[in-house]
Amino acid sequence: MSLLATKSPWYATGKSLGLLYLYLITGLFLDSYFFVEMTEHAQWYANIVMFIVTAFVIYNVPKRNKEQMLYAILIAIAGEYLFSIVMGMYTYRLENVPHYVPPGHALVYIAVLYFSKASSIIKHRRILEVVLATFVFVYASVFLIAENDVFGFVMTIATLTILKFKRRERLFYLTMYITVAYLEIIGTNYLCWKWPSTAWGIFDFLPSFNPPSGISFFYFGLDLGCLWLYKQRHQLAWKRMKSIRKKRELQLKNS
Repeated sequence: MSLLATKSPWYATGKSLGLLYLYLITGLFLDSYFFVEMTEHAQWYANIVMFIVTAFVIYNVPKRNKEQMLYAILIAIAGEYLFSIVMGMYTYRLENVPHYVPPGHALVYIAVLYFSKASSIIKHRRILEVVLATFVFVYASVFLIAENDVFGFVMTIATLTILKFKRRERLFYLTMYITVAYLEIIGTNYLCWKWPSTAWGIFDFLPSFNPPSGISFFYFGLDLGCLWLYKQRHQLAWKRMKSIRKKRELQLKNS
């Protein structure tokens, strides 16, 4: 049964986010402080498993999604070295950029994309957006009050403000926020990486928790980068799609 075409939102959720969340909690365990006590090669086990899983997913998704995943990996490599190594925004356990991280970004991207594009999910889009937005605000508020996570709260408000004007992307980014929050809680509790007590360890007026709640704000860059690269490679197809979309919107307005 196709994930995108299924009439069951539970099936669509389980086959996209469910499998992703299960993989994250088990895959990151291979680079956790638990597994490090068993072997000094823990990170290499995590790398190998990630390469196998990513190759399997890329092989099984359509051509367009293959291309998007490859773009996500390339953008993630550049972003990880910039934010972690150059800017010191966060630090990995071995003070490197683990090889499993860029493909991990691609898996998160494609799973959230499939979830937000599934017809059974789109059918309940409006109520899902309200529920997810409420959860996001409450989640960030709890971190702000309990952990003085000003940095995370500021990024959360920035995300919600942008999404107020981005109807088409709203469900995708709200889902991405929650997915990244889940990922960050697991990764930091496994001690795979850590965040400083202030933004970038520099801005004292932006206290931060480990992890900050709204860090998915930076995933805007990943998605926009993938979209831009795809548009550059397929300009004619992109123009055609925009033309069709405009015609449909005009028909809906006139009906």
